[in-house]
Amino acid sequence: MRNLWLFIFFAVLIWSVINPKDYFTWVLEVIPALIAFVVMMFTYKSFPLTPMLYILILTHSIILMVGGHYTYAEVPLFDWLAEMMDWQRNNYDKVGHFAQGFVPVMVAREIVIRKNIIPRPAWRNFFIVCFCLAFSAFYELIEWWVALVSGEGAEAFLGTQGYIWDTQSDMAFALLGAIMGLILLSRWHDKQLKEI
Repeated sequence: MRNLWLFIFFAVLIWSVINPKDYFTWVLEVIPALIAFVVMMFTYKSFPLTPMLYILILTHSIILMVGGHYTYAEVPLFDWLAEMMDWQRNNYDKVGHFAQGFVPVMVAREIVIRKNIIPRPAWRNFFIVCFCLAFSAFYELIEWWVALVSGEGAEAFLGTQGYIWDTQSDMAFALLGAIMGLILLSRWHDKQLKEI
């Protein structure tokens, strides 16, 4: 599985970096996937993750790389969907922000359970959902700081597309993703945790 994971990750990464819409935006969008890869590389033996988490992290990385290649506001499939559904904007960024809750909630859950940080499930779930929402809010602050530092060059990174509630809806999608991740994946995750 490891070799397949690496093949897919690097195949999409290479595709993504070839002639992207904007290299500055590509770096900003793809750097979280590269950071995750480096962290997993250094912790693979000392703290191997469940197979489910490796799949989720790969999926999230692909979402980031596609967004980096096209920019989140110009992913062709979502341009087509916008026309078909009569949306006012390309909503690929909402997929990214949903994943920003859906995947980190399971990463946080695995760390908290395996390190026995919060043993009671209700408090654990509350904490990791709060963590994911805080992470999403911090990411929005990073986007704001990048926009302040780089000026107009950050427009593709921000991807607001004229939507004044973009920041708030991004955090709402991350929150929804975190809650849905817990609801849909916790039992499967518990089974895999027992096998570690």
